[in-house]
Amino acid sequence: MDSSTNSLDDASADSSAEFPDRASTMEVRLQAQEDEITLLKSSLADALRRIRLHDKLLPLLKQQLIAVNPGAARVLNQVSCSDGCTSSRKLSSSSAVDGICHRATSQLSDSFVTSANGHTESPVSMNLRPRPATLNRSTQTEPILPGQDTGQDRAPLPRRVRSLQLEDALTQGKPEVEGTRAKLHRVPGLEEEYEEQEEDEEGGEPEKELSWTSSVEEPIQPTTIRGLQRDDCQDGSCSPEKLGSSSASVRTSDQNLSSRSGPLNAIQEGEKKLLVRRNSEKLGNPERQRKRLDKKAASSANLLTRSPSLENRAKELVTGAGSPGSRRGTYSQEMSIKMFIRGRPITMYIPTNIHNYEDLKMEPPSERLELDWVYGYRGRDCRANLYFLPTGEAVYFIACVVVLYHINNRTQRHYQKHTDCVRCLTLHPDKVRMASGQMSGVDKDGKPCVHIWDSITLVTLQQIGLGTFQRGVGLVAFSFADSGAFLCVIDDSNEHMLSVWDCNKGTKHAEVKNTNEAVFAVEFNPSESGNIITCGKSHVYFWTLSAGQFTKKQGIFGKYKKPKFIQCFVFSLTGDVLTGDSEGNILTWGKSAADVKTLGKGAKETLQIMKQTRAHEGSVFTLCTLQDGSLLSGGGKDRKIIRWSADLAPERECEIPEKYGAVRTIADVDGKELLVGTTRNAILRGTFSDGFVAIVQGHVDEMWGLATHPSQSIFITCGHDKQVCLWNAEEHKLDWCITLEDYGLCAGFCPNGSVVSVGLSTGRWMVLDLKTREVVSESIDGNEQLSVMRYSPDGSFLAVGSHDNFIYIYNVTESGRRYTRFGKCNGHSSFITHLDWSKDGKYIMSNSGDYEILYWDIAAGCKLLRNRFESKDREWASYTCVLGFHVMGVWMEGSDGTDINALCRSHSERVVAVADDFCKVHLFQYPCPKPKAPSHKYEGHGSHVTNVCFTHSDSHLLSMGGKDTCILQWRVMGGGGGDRRERLASASATSTSTSTSSPEPATS
Repeated sequence: MDSSTNSLDDASADSSAEFPDRASTMEVRLQAQEDEITLLKSSLADALRRIRLHDKLLPLLKQQLIAVNPGAARVLNQVSCSDGCTSSRKLSSSSAVDGICHRATSQLSDSFVTSANGHTESPVSMNLRPRPATLNRSTQTEPILPGQDTGQDRAPLPRRVRSLQLEDALTQGKPEVEGTRAKLHRVPGLEEEYEEQEEDEEGGEPEKELSWTSSVEEPIQPTTIRGLQRDDCQDGSCSPEKLGSSSASVRTSDQNLSSRSGPLNAIQEGEKKLLVRRNSEKLGNPERQRKRLDKKAASSANLLTRSPSLENRAKELVTGAGSPGSRRGTYSQEMSIKMFIRGRPITMYIPTNIHNYEDLKMEPPSERLELDWVYGYRGRDCRANLYFLPTGEAVYFIACVVVLYHINNRTQRHYQKHTDCVRCLTLHPDKVRMASGQMSGVDKDGKPCVHIWDSITLVTLQQIGLGTFQRGVGLVAFSFADSGAFLCVIDDSNEHMLSVWDCNKGTKHAEVKNTNEAVFAVEFNPSESGNIITCGKSHVYFWTLSAGQFTKKQGIFGKYKKPKFIQCFVFSLTGDVLTGDSEGNILTWGKSAADVKTLGKGAKETLQIMKQTRAHEGSVFTLCTLQDGSLLSGGGKDRKIIRWSADLAPERECEIPEKYGAVRTIADVDGKELLVGTTRNAILRGTFSDGFVAIVQGHVDEMWGLATHPSQSIFITCGHDKQVCLWNAEEHKLDWCITLEDYGLCAGFCPNGSVVSVGLSTGRWMVLDLKTREVVSESIDGNEQLSVMRYSPDGSFLAVGSHDNFIYIYNVTESGRRYTRFGKCNGHSSFITHLDWSKDGKYIMSNSGDYEILYWDIAAGCKLLRNRFESKDREWASYTCVLGFHVMGVWMEGSDGTDINALCRSHSERVVAVADDFCKVHLFQYPCPKPKAPSHKYEGHGSHVTNVCFTHSDSHLLSMGGKDTCILQWRVMGGGGGDRRERLASASATSTSTSTSSPEPATS
C-alpha cells in the first residue's frame, strides 16, 4: 500500500508540473489515481487467472501420471508427506508466480509411446527442470540418475537438495533420447496468449504489443493432448513418427481419465466444447471474445504513458507477474508518447527510425535569424512619428522596431532594444539622438519606458522611467533652449501624468497630473525651457516649470467656437503658438491682458486666440514649420497638403491619392522635398510640383494570410483590410495590391507559380493570376471562414480547410486555372486550423481547433485513416501543423492550445520556425520531438505573431504580426550541411550507444 501511495504522489507531482492551474491539477491527480487502480486490478486479475489455471491443470497431470504409471503415486505422496502439504498446490503456485515457460508443459503423449502389444514405453525423458532460484525450496527433491529404479522407496534427503523430477515416476524402459523434452498439458488460456505473442514477435500488429494479459472473464478452452503436439514439432523435439504413436496413447489415456478429471469435465475425442468458469457469463465465439478482452486490456497498458510513476509501478507489477506480461507492458513506451493540452491527451506515435526516444538530445539549431527588412509604418493611430536625419535617413517606427530607412540608397537599419510596441518618437536638437517610448508588454520585460539612443551607432544612451509609467508612454519631447538637457514625457494613465526628466542623469525632475482627457501633443517652448504646452481633447494647456513645481494656464477660446479636438501645434518664428483643430482651422495664440470683467480683479495675463484661419475641410492633423518661416498643414478629410506664408496666406497645395488615406505627419527633407506619413500606413516622398509616390507601404488591419512563391523570392499577404498584396523579398517593395469585397485569411501558391489562391472570411475563395491580377477561378465552400489553402506537391489537388470542420478537395487542371470538386474530408469535430500534404500527394495530415490530429487518404476517396499508427513514418511535403510528433517540443509548459498560431518547417528540413501568441518568433531544430526543446527567440513584433513562412531557398524567413500590421523579413544565418534524416539517425545512434543522456541545454 505504501508503494502505491508513493506512486500516486509521484504521478500527481509530475502532472501538476504540466498543469499550473489548480483545478486542472486536481483533475489530473484524480485521473492518475483511477488509472493506477485500474492497472493494479488488471495485474491482480492476471495473477489470479494464472493461479487458477495451474490449480485446475495439476490434478489432471497427476491423474495422467498415475494412470500411465502407478509407481508415480509413491514419489508424489513422499514429497507431500515430507513437506507437510500438497506438492501440487505449491508447484502450481510457484509456477504461476515465477513465470515458468508453460510452452514446455504440454502433453505427456510425447513421453509415452504405446506399442502394438499394449506395453508402455518411454522413448523421451521428462527433463523439466524449474529454476531453483525462483522456486520454493520446500518443493525441491533430489534428482534421480538415469537408469535408477523409480519404483523403489528412497530415504528422504535434506530439503535443500531435493528436487521434484517427473521422470522419476516413470518406468525406465528404453534409454533416453538426448536433446528432447516432454511438454506438460498446455493451458488453453495461456496457449492463446503465447500464440499471440509469437505473432507479435514475427511482425504482427504493433498495437497488440501494448496490451496486458486478459482479465478473469477469459474462458478456459479444453484442448486435448494431441492438439498441442504441433509445439513439439516447432521446437524440434519430436518427429512425425513419434506424433503418430503418441496420438494412440492420447486416446487411451483420455478414456481412462474421463471419470477422474477433477474440476474439468470429460474430454471426448473430437469434442470442441467450451468450459466456462462459474463466475462468468456464457460467452460466444472464443476468438472474438479473446480479441475483445485483449482490446480491453490494451486500454490498461496505455495508462503507462500517463506519468513516470505509473510507468515505473506498472513495470514492477508486470515483472512480478511473469516475463511475458513484462515485455508487453513496457513496449508501449517505445510506440507512442502523450502530451496534454488543457487536460486533453494527444497521442504521438514514434517513428521507427527513432530507436531510443528517451535518450534523444535536443539542441538549439545552428541557424540563426537576423532582421533584414521591415515592411510597414504605423500611421493609423500615432502622430509626429516621422523625422528626417542629416544622414539621409527617414526615421519612423512600427511594432517594436524603430526603422532608419535611407531614402536614396533604399537600405534599412533597425533599433531593436524595445520589448513592446513603440508609441512615440522625437528628435534631439543635435539631430543625432533620438527618444522613443513604448507600451507595457506581455511579459516582465515589457514595462513602459523611454529609450534615448544614438541614431548613428544605435547604442542606447539612457533608459528612463522603467517601472514608473503606467500602461505606456504616449508622448515625448526634448527641450530646445538648453540644448536638449530635459525630456518631457506624458504617459497613458488616466491622469496622463506629465513629467520632466534629466536626460544625462536619467532622473525625474518634476511631475504633475495633466488631465483625464486624451492628450495629442506636447512640446517645450524653443526659447524658454520652463514653458511646456500640451493639447488634446477640448483643451490647450500652457505649463510653467519653476523650482520643480508646475503651474498651469488654460487657453481661452473666447468668442471662437471651442473645437472638440486640438490635434496639433507648432511654434512660429515670432514665438506665437499655432494650433490645428478638428474644425479645420489654424488658430494663432498670443498673450493678452486679462479680461477683468470675465475673470475678476487680480487676474493675470492670459493666452487667447489672436487669429483664426480656415485651412482644411475636416481636421488639421499636422503642422510643420520650414526653415524659411513658412508653414505646412496636412488635412484629414480633404487629404491636402497646403503651404502657408509666414502671415498664413496660402501659397501652394496638393492632394495625395485616396488609396493612401489622410495626411498624418509631414517631415521636411530639404525645404522642397517632403516626406508624408498617412493614416493608411504609407510614407510618401515628393514635391508640390512633381507629386508624391509611396516609398513605404503596409497593411492597415490585422493580417493572417501568408504564402511564399515556390521558385521566386516573392510572397503574398492578406488580412482584415481586404487587401491582397504581392511583395518582392529581394527588392523589398510592394509589387501590386488589390482590394477584395471580403477580407482574406489564408493563401497558397500553385506549385507551377503562375496563380495563387486566397481564402476569404465568407467561405468564398478565388484564384488570382500573378501577372494580370485577374480572378481566373472562384468558388464557395460553406458559409464559414476559410483557414488554410494548400496545393498538393504536384499541383493536381487543392485542399481547402474551413471553419465548418470540413476539408474540401479539388482537382486542379489547366495549370491551376480550372477546379472541380473531388471530395470532402469529414471527421473533425472542430474547425480546421492547419493541414499538410504527404510527399507523394496521396495523404493529408490536419489539425483542428480542439487539438485533434487526423490523417486522410485522398487517393482512396478522402477516407479517414482510423489507425493513426500507420502514418508515423509518412513523409510530408510541408510541415505547418502545430500538433505532431516532430514538432511536439515547440510547445511550452502549461500551453493552453492557442499559444502557437503557426509554424513552418524549412525546405531543407533542418529547422522549424514558430509564431507564438506572445509577440515572439522562435527557431527550433527539426525535428524537435521532446518537450522543452531549446530554441532561439526573436523579438520585433508588437502583437501576436499570426504566421511564419520560409522563402523557396530558405534564405529568409517571413513573420507577420496581427494587430501591429507589421511584416518582418529575417535573414537565415549560419547552418551546416546534412539532411535532417542523417542528423536524426546520428542523434539516435549516439543516444543508443551511451548509457546516460546528457542534460538538455537551457532554452535561450
